[in-house]
Amino acid sequence: MIEFNGEADHLHLLVICPPQKALSHFIGKLKGKSAYVIRKEFAQDIADKLWGSQFWSPSYCVVSCGGAPLDIVTQYITDQQRPTSEQGEQQSRRLRRR
Repeated sequence: MIEFNGEADHLHLLVICPPQKALSHFIGKLKGKSAYVIRKEFAQDIADKLWGSQFWSPSYCVVSCGGAPLDIVTQYITDQQRPTSEQGEQQSRRLRRR
């Protein structure tokens, strides 16, 4: 994992996953282990935030950023908790153009 951040209802992760590893397997392991650790540590705090009995939603989105400089992607993820600003919008536009 290179960078992570998030908002109230989702996370952004910048990870390196070897091409030999199936992304669905990688994400399944990531969600499974993180749910185990979070449930163990914060069971009472998350009880009302579960998807039925599950911690994570069954869905996910994967986006490749192979052409974008890592510093721009990292900054985009770092800025996720901040309110939308003109600077953040400019960074998002630069990232989409690449």
